[in-house]
Amino acid sequence: MPRNQRTLRAPFEATGVGLHSGKQIRLRVKPAPAGNGVVFHRVDLPDSPGIPAAADSITATNRRTTLKVGNAEVDTVEHLLACCHALGVDNLDVELDGPEVPGVDGSAKPLAERFLEMGFVEQKSPRRVFSPLKPIAVRDREVSLVCYPAAEGLTIQYLGDFRFPGIVSQNYSCRVDSQTFLSDVAPARTFCLAEEIDALRAAGLGKGASLENTVVLSPNEPPSFRIPDEPVRHKVLDLIGDLFLTGVDLNAHVVATRSGHSLNAELVKALVEEMKLREDSGELRPPAFVDIREIQSVLPHRYPFLLIDRVIERDGFRRAVGLKNVSMNEPFFQGHYPGNPIMPGVLILESMAQLAGVLLLRRLENTGKLAVLWAIDRVKLRAAVFPGDQLRLEVETQKFKENVGVVHGKALVNAKLVAEAQFTFTMRNP
Repeated sequence: MPRNQRTLRAPFEATGVGLHSGKQIRLRVKPAPAGNGVVFHRVDLPDSPGIPAAADSITATNRRTTLKVGNAEVDTVEHLLACCHALGVDNLDVELDGPEVPGVDGSAKPLAERFLEMGFVEQKSPRRVFSPLKPIAVRDREVSLVCYPAAEGLTIQYLGDFRFPGIVSQNYSCRVDSQTFLSDVAPARTFCLAEEIDALRAAGLGKGASLENTVVLSPNEPPSFRIPDEPVRHKVLDLIGDLFLTGVDLNAHVVATRSGHSLNAELVKALVEEMKLREDSGELRPPAFVDIREIQSVLPHRYPFLLIDRVIERDGFRRAVGLKNVSMNEPFFQGHYPGNPIMPGVLILESMAQLAGVLLLRRLENTGKLAVLWAIDRVKLRAAVFPGDQLRLEVETQKFKENVGVVHGKALVNAKLVAEAQFTFTMRNP
């Protein structure tokens, strides 16, 4: 069953050392509005640039997942995102004064406990759900990930081969829900082989790793595991976090064979590509009716500049129809014009542009972005609009490529065309 989006009830802070950077980092996790997604903010950089937790932000996967937008990047996001995924938290602003999410004790348990301590708030916009229709597989020689269709929910089966005496083969399966995550997955700590330490340090990794946050597998000393099969469960923890980057809840059964962050990222991108193909073909259609609450979850506009009241029709991501009820209570009528109220033509254009923004921002790849109006062309204002009129707004996507969308819009009153124009938008991160 689809669920509503959620965020935290209150913010929290944590400090700790980055597992790979070795730097002391302060983390602040804050609630965010519906539709925001999880966005990391590097407050130590000029203008605190935002880095959305999304597939197209993935830039590196060597022993951790790194996200990057422009010159800003954040490392080792997988444990925090695993908490979001398993606990059903969709919208957060995460502030960091360094390049990496603190490693705390090497597991997700301390972060998960803070999530529970803060509590959750249900929001009024639905969380998107994706159900694959066929197996989707990615492979690299002996390593593989296969995502199979499932009726409901996400299950993961991990087949591990760690090639270490005593734990050569570990297999673990679970349904990804909050209870299983908290008891059986979140406590699993990161690990490495003793023979890998020098090579990791030479590559600039593991500078913050210690016996307090990393399980070292050494042939000279039996490892002390916190929970049974801790290494394979940590692999599942990482996979849960990486799958959050699809931006949806998955109805799927995922079978992993010795996979790590690199192949996890490939599966995420393959799933997102499949979703885009089905969106473009019209198979994945969002609900046709959108009320004012969902409009506000998509658009940043608020009173007195929110100029659409309802979306009444939508054909996939190609076309939408909305309504704007023009009331004498509109603040602009005070000065336009006293004794002869007429809706300004630029605000009719703005109404169409806002509906176009709703249309474009419902595409999966644009989740959490802003539709910034770049150009208006072929403008024709054909008739006046008065208090008491109802504007019927119609927009249709003419072209969408990379981060640029071109939309044609019309405004009608009583089936009479009163305005039309062509709008060009760029999709930008907030």
